[in-house]
Amino acid sequence: MFYGEFEHSIDTKSRAIIPAKFREAVKDNFIDKFFLTRGLDGCLFLFTEEEWRKQEQKFKSMPFTHQEARKFNRLYFSGACEVVCDGQGRILIPQYLKEFAGVEKDIVFVGVSNRIEIWSKLRWKEFYETSRETFEETAERLMDVQ
Repeated sequence: MFYGEFEHSIDTKSRAIIPAKFREAVKDNFIDKFFLTRGLDGCLFLFTEEEWRKQEQKFKSMPFTHQEARKFNRLYFSGACEVVCDGQGRILIPQYLKEFAGVEKDIVFVGVSNRIEIWSKLRWKEFYETSRETFEETAERLMDVQ
């Protein structure tokens, strides 16, 4: 549902406008609510409510008797917040999530099929530069698994 890479910036009130392509998908799929949380690799994850509920079920099924499961769930869910787009298609990014992702002003929205990732522009550039060098080898290893 969400594909592509789009550069934007955060305004002085910590609002970011969802890229037009993503807003089209939101409208076409009657999405009115998102969940924003700490992601992996230093970014934020933005899920539709439907996808969030799927992820939530997976993580809730992890045994709370395992220390790593407890730690992951604490960090993942404590960072989560419900967000709704305003009339201009903007979402509010809380300060604690901006700090986690190193977001100051310039950001990159990355569509990753069932979720949107929000990166600081600098972190995305660093991630992209280091990851693209091994893209083909990674593809070969992952495709051999299936």
